Amino acid sequence: MRLKREPEQPAYERWGGEPFFTTLIERFYEGVATDPLLRPMYPDDLTESKAHLALFLIQYWGGPRAYSDQRGHPRLRMRHAPFVIGRAQSDAWLRHMTDAVHAADMDPADERELLDYLGMAAKSLVNAST
Repeated sequence: MRLKREPEQPAYERWGGEPFFTTLIERFYEGVATDPLLRPMYPDDLTESKAHLALFLIQYWGGPRAYSDQRGHPRLRMRHAPFVIGRAQSDAWLRHMTDAVHAADMDPADERELLDYLGMAAKSLVNAST
């Protein structure tokens, strides 16, 4: 079932609220869990990583501000600074996220909006030339 686009609503609501983001992140981490390039960058237990990313995206796209309430300002570059993120890692991250977005069967304009943001975010976190 394709999600219908109603532009006057915040993306959070248009896309289905928390269940949309929870499912998106679950799909994304299915790819990360088996990716030889990305998996070593994450803790053994992915539970907190999943929760943090879901809360961040929920807040970014117009949902509740639980991410900031729990973790403060996102400071994405600072939070990712301890990790070596080169083009290969960024591309792998974006590939898994793109697969997760495509599986969501979104309205094409919403899908493009989300993928454009995720592409920008992935590129912005590159901190190494590897």
